Amino acid sequence: MAGWTTPYHLLREEFTQRRDEGCQVPAELAERFAALDAERDAWRTDRIDPLYDAVMALPEDAALAACEPNELAAIRALRPGGPRDLHWQPSEAEALDRFHGAWTGRCVGCALGKPVEGMGMGVREGRLVGRADIKRYLSERGDWPLRDYISARELPGDGPRVWATGSVRERIDCMEPDDDIHYSLVGLGVLEATGPDFTWQDVAAFWTSHIPFAMICTAETQAILNLWNRSCHGWPRGKGAATSEWTRRWRNPYREWIGAQIRSDGWAWACAGKPELAAEFAWRDASWTHERNGIYGAMFCAAMQAAAFVESDPCRLIAIGLSEIPAQCRLARQVRAALGWVDACPDFEACMERLEAALPTMSAVHTINNALVCVLALCYGAMDPTRSVTTAVMCGLDTDCNGATVGSLVGAVSGRARFGDGLAARLNDTIKPGIVGFAEVRMAELARRTLVQWRRVEAWRGANVAV
Repeated sequence: MAGWTTPYHLLREEFTQRRDEGCQVPAELAERFAALDAERDAWRTDRIDPLYDAVMALPEDAALAACEPNELAAIRALRPGGPRDLHWQPSEAEALDRFHGAWTGRCVGCALGKPVEGMGMGVREGRLVGRADIKRYLSERGDWPLRDYISARELPGDGPRVWATGSVRERIDCMEPDDDIHYSLVGLGVLEATGPDFTWQDVAAFWTSHIPFAMICTAETQAILNLWNRSCHGWPRGKGAATSEWTRRWRNPYREWIGAQIRSDGWAWACAGKPELAAEFAWRDASWTHERNGIYGAMFCAAMQAAAFVESDPCRLIAIGLSEIPAQCRLARQVRAALGWVDACPDFEACMERLEAALPTMSAVHTINNALVCVLALCYGAMDPTRSVTTAVMCGLDTDCNGATVGSLVGAVSGRARFGDGLAARLNDTIKPGIVGFAEVRMAELARRTLVQWRRVEAWRGANVAV
């Protein structure tokens, strides 16, 4: 089974993923893979599958595995202390304003980074060049440092070009379809349909009926194929053999990439003020598509997003995010290192040089390096809505994802009233999604619906969870 790409390329990514998990890949296996041809053998599963099985059978680094469990109870046993509930008690007007700000910030950051998403992931001669290409592109147009939507105006020469989208400065008038926004809508939709007791199966069923297959990527593609391949028609009412452990792992070398991290907002907003519960909701969503740091990235961001309705200091928010993931996982260790770089570096560019030197071969869509971009953007942007989201985009890597995540954080802190109209006004408070069941919608309306679910979660928690 392939999915996102060919069996050959899945196997190639799996070699990297298994090394990340601490496996020692024998030279014999590496040589057998090197003997394959990327084009001629792309679909030769008779040659690829035995290799894939052998790679998956390699023993992991036991010490690292012990620091990086996948199940919620085990994750919680390894987390540091933290404020599990910040007891947010807003007025209705404040709650609506803050939820409106969070939706607005997510859309602004996503739209800002969308035209340079491909550019930000650029690799040449084994080196990440996205940040440099974005700076060159903007500088040539007199737009560095970035403070406005990306311009698509052409200049002489053969430099990098933006993707042709509706989010460029010359055409933007709404939040156009994008997976970073679709997943926030999905979180809201699952809660509206199922309530706070939702399971991963409820999330998967909602995907099946609402998200076109062509609009999901990497780990999500592999997980949904795994689900379908072990399910009967009519699932989840019908019979099936799919487990979350299997859907997230089988032929899914993207299980520590960014997909779950970008899905955290909808869950976090419904748990505003409750970082522990937000991290739990994010875990339920992430644990059937991702493992280890792929899960932790979602929990880390969800905890910060829930806390942002109460806390505004970036270092405090980051500490709250870290308090919901294993203290010695790779993500936590890298976040702590990045905070040290922030203390030592005068600006985000110098800090990004440290990041790129520390993680030179990591995929541009991995959870860890993109989470670090969000950390840097919050710190160097000082929680100012415009400075924070533009910094996230100027850092490169997965620009629309990071712009959206940072935007949701600063938007929750500021609320819509203090977010400003420099970037937000041109979206006309409107999202035009591309998934089933969601027509054109105003962000103010989404804020109202989010408040309904927040109240529902509050009542559910009061009835079911010991305080």
